[in-house]
Amino acid sequence: MSENASVTANLGPQHLGAARDTVAQVLEEAKRQGASAAEAQLSLAQGLSVDVRLGEVETVEFHRDRGLAVTVFFGQRKGQASTSDDSPQSLRDAVAAACAIARHTEEDKYAGIATPEQLADRIPDLDLYHPWALSTEQAIDDALRCEAVARDDERIVNSEGASVSTGSSLRVLGTSAGFLQGYAGTMHSRSCAVVAEDDQGMQRNFWYDAGRRADLLASAEQVGERARERTLARLGAEIPDTAELPVLLAPEIAAGLLGHFISAISGGSLYRRASFLRDRLGERLFPQGIDVREQPLLPGANGSAPFDGDGLATRDQAFVEDGVLRRYALGLYAARRLDMAPTGNGSGVHNLSISDTGEGFDALVRRIDRGILVTEVMGQGVNLVTGDYSRGASGFWIENGVIRKPLQEFTIAGNLGEMFAGIQGSGTDVDRRGNIACGSLLLSPMKIAGA
Repeated sequence: MSENASVTANLGPQHLGAARDTVAQVLEEAKRQGASAAEAQLSLAQGLSVDVRLGEVETVEFHRDRGLAVTVFFGQRKGQASTSDDSPQSLRDAVAAACAIARHTEEDKYAGIATPEQLADRIPDLDLYHPWALSTEQAIDDALRCEAVARDDERIVNSEGASVSTGSSLRVLGTSAGFLQGYAGTMHSRSCAVVAEDDQGMQRNFWYDAGRRADLLASAEQVGERARERTLARLGAEIPDTAELPVLLAPEIAAGLLGHFISAISGGSLYRRASFLRDRLGERLFPQGIDVREQPLLPGANGSAPFDGDGLATRDQAFVEDGVLRRYALGLYAARRLDMAPTGNGSGVHNLSISDTGEGFDALVRRIDRGILVTEVMGQGVNLVTGDYSRGASGFWIENGVIRKPLQEFTIAGNLGEMFAGIQGSGTDVDRRGNIACGSLLLSPMKIAGA
C-alpha cells in the first residue's frame, strides 16, 4: 500500500479517543476562564483526490483539514471562536477569544446549550466508516479509464476532466452538560464531464457516483459511459415554445425541490419570518398519500448521523404525513425562539426521502401527452418568503408518452406551494447519492418560457 493510501485510511475510529480528549480540554479551559457553559466541536478530515483531463494528470492533492469551534456562555451572553491549530496555547487563545466576545455581546434569552435530559444518551454504530486503500497511481489509472470511456466517440470533442476522490473524517462534539461523543465516516466518489459537438453547436454533460463504500460505487467505466451518453443525448437541443405544460423533474432535480421544502420548514427561516410555510402546521401541502420523512439512522447511508449539532439524538420522523405538514425541522435555538420542541435537526436533516407512487421513470413519461423532462436547472430564482420559483432549465421534449428531442435555454416558473400540491407522480427511480433520496417527480403544468 502506498503512503497516501495508508495515511488516508488511518483517520478513523481509532482516533476518536484523542479527539475527545482535545474537546474535553477545551471545555475545561472554558470553565477555568469563567464561562458558565460551553460547547466545542472538533472536525478532522483527510483524503486523496486526483483530476485528469484529455488523458493527462492535472492535479493530485492530498489534504488534511482540522478545525475546532468553541462556543462559550456567560449567562445568556454568547461568544464563538475557531482555530485550525490544536496546540495547547492555540486552544487557550481560542477560548479566550470566545470569552472576550461573550463578555461584550447582548444577552439573548434563547441562547444556551442543551440540558442533560435533552442530550443523546445512546450513540449507535451506523456503519459509516469504510476506508478505500487507494494509491495515487491507482487513482490516476481509475480517472484516466473513466475519461477514456467518456471520450470514446468522435462527437466528443473536449473534456472537462474526470476525478476520483477518497476521504475520511471524524466529528466530536462536547458540551459542559456532560455530552462528549463522536463518530468517523468515509466518502468516496468518481465523476466525469465531457463536451460534444455537432452542426448545431456544443453541449456539455456529466455523471458521478458517491458513497461511503468504494466497492458499491459505479465503476470508472460505468461513470464514463453514462457521462458520454448523457452528453451525446443533448446534441441538437432546441428552444421550446412558450407554453404551460406538465413538467417531469429528473431525480437529481426533484431532490433540489425537496431541498427548498426543507429550507422553508427549517427553524432559521421560520423564526426570521422568512418562509411562506410559517404557521402552516396541520395544513395539507402535498397530495394525499405523500410522506416526506428523514431516516438519519440508516446504516451506511450518505446522510446518516447519530446526533445533531446540539448533541440531541437524531431520529426517524415524518415532516409530511399523508400530504399534511406535521412538524418543522428545528434545532435547539430555533425551537426556543418558536416556543416549540427541538426535533434533532440542529445540523439540518439527514437522509430525507419522499414516498413514491409506485411508478417507474418510464411509466411517468408515458403519462405525458405533451410536456417537458427537466434534467438541469440554473440560477437562484427561488424566494422562500413568497414561494415564487423561476429557474433556467434544459431537458427533453415529451410527446405521446415518448421522449422526442433535447431542449435548452428555457425557464420554468411557478410557486413552490403549487408545485408541492401539484405532484402527480413520484417515481421509484430513486437517486441515493446525496442526502436527499428522491425519484422523478411529475408536476402539474408550469409556465415554460422559451422561444
